[in-house]
Amino acid sequence: MNITLEQAEKIISAAKTKSIALNTKMNISIVDAGANLVAFARMDGAWLGSLDISLKKAKTARFFDMNTGIIGELSQPGGSLYNIEHSNGGLITFPGGVPIKNENDEIIGAIGVSGSSVENDHAVAEAGANAL
Repeated sequence: MNITLEQAEKIISAAKTKSIALNTKMNISIVDAGANLVAFARMDGAWLGSLDISLKKAKTARFFDMNTGIIGELSQPGGSLYNIEHSNGGLITFPGGVPIKNENDEIIGAIGVSGSSVENDHAVAEAGANAL
């Protein structure tokens, strides 16, 4: 199963709404089950450098089917995934990437958000992922 463009646009809309509620400006990337970009939004005034981070968060969440913050915890020195961020052309291992599931609990893609604190990034990503 893959995320559709219509679903991705709904997720971006929900993420933008949450971002506005938090008074932040985000870059929001949506990838499909193969970690290919499906949709992207850069809110007016969002940091340019966060564009790449949002995409890498989405890809990281899909590559490993877990929130990027969890991967970050596992990749600390002495952790079972230490140095994983150097694989796959560069991963992002801090919060803001969340897998997206359909109504059958199947992973169909992922969202990556960047532009604020990691707490806000994660909150916006979760709001988007929960929109389906």
